[in-house]
Amino acid sequence: MPRILTLAGAQTGPIQRADSRARTLDRLIALLERAAKDGAQCVVFPELALTTFFPRWLLSEAELDACFETSMPNPDCQALFDRARELRVGFYLGFAERTEAGKRFNTAITVGPDGAILGKYRKVHLPGSVEPREGDRFQQLEKRYFEYGDLGFPAFRGPAEWNRPVMGMLVCNDRRWPEAWRCYGLQGVEVMLMGYNSAAYDPNGGTTEGAELRTFHSTLAAQSNAYMNATWAVSVAKAGVEDGSGLIGGSVIVSPDGIVVAQARTLEDEVILAECDLDACRQGKEKMFNFAAHRRPEHYRRIVEQVGATPPAD
Repeated sequence: MPRILTLAGAQTGPIQRADSRARTLDRLIALLERAAKDGAQCVVFPELALTTFFPRWLLSEAELDACFETSMPNPDCQALFDRARELRVGFYLGFAERTEAGKRFNTAITVGPDGAILGKYRKVHLPGSVEPREGDRFQQLEKRYFEYGDLGFPAFRGPAEWNRPVMGMLVCNDRRWPEAWRCYGLQGVEVMLMGYNSAAYDPNGGTTEGAELRTFHSTLAAQSNAYMNATWAVSVAKAGVEDGSGLIGGSVIVSPDGIVVAQARTLEDEVILAECDLDACRQGKEKMFNFAAHRRPEHYRRIVEQVGATPPAD
């Protein structure tokens, strides 16, 4: 009997700085309901789905604190958890987390159909800088506002009604780093869930990247890494012009063969959906990417021992 899991990507349009939490939550719940009506069992929301992408500004401590969640769920987002549990639909949610110790992380959780948290992930590959770039209207200050994720890349099992898939999570820039995917691949991942807020321009102040190229790279990262780890992948954007700053869309669901099976067509609130046969992962895992048969880790030490690139001597 096929192991089918129906996955949805709930792309959102922009969430403006002035939007209330109630309005934002209403939009997320509407997307959840739309996906559930179409048969979705698990819905993927974007990175930082509860707020605007606040690292584009230099903020005061008071402004910053307002962007972070100190628990999950909490009274400001309990309605999403309640509605999902009523519909027996799980979800991935990206948000800004502040711990009891005062540490701040760019975090994602996956919630099962019973409302219980199945897994938690904290973003490892933080882009941008600590200090703002002088003269730039928009910044990329994730290194200022977040600490590097400290949970590693922990795979987890989905529930029985999802046919017990091995699942993993990434956040935004992580999806571009093959090391992260391979850590999950070595745990037998079958479903990778990812949310992102990616600028429609070079967020580091350059002029060589536009929306078309950055959307291509986003899709390429999902396709290539899904193929090389023989996993389904759901990669979901917050898109559109948010507080005057463009964000790419291009949300996709990708098969273990690297084929895009569903893709968003707008920069607004939109649901994409696919019935995913988890056993389709076996082709890659048992043949081309049979790690037990073909990996040679004795030659890979440079990957974990070296940070910057070091060319050979002349």
